[in-house]
Amino acid sequence: MPDVFRLDVRVKPGAKRDAVGGRWNGTALVVAVAAPAVEGKANEAVRKALAEAFGVRRQDVRVVRGERGRDKVVQVDPAPPDARERLARLLDG
Repeated sequence: MPDVFRLDVRVKPGAKRDAVGGRWNGTALVVAVAAPAVEGKANEAVRKALAEAFGVRRQDVRVVRGERGRDKVVQVDPAPPDARERLARLLDG
């Protein structure tokens, strides 16, 4: 049975381009998105960017906490087998 993977995310809406990588406050992954923080557009962009970064479908990525804030908890289900290694690379990037 595939694992569920949760991660802390810090969103930077309104960026020049979408990018995943870097560390915020020690453990949160930084996700910059060009979409504005209006009407869920940034959340959808975050889901898409994380799906690409983890090699999963967008519908496999869900915001489970922080829907209206910059700090979120995101769940990837099912998670790829190398999810922890991908996260470690992204945090360092």
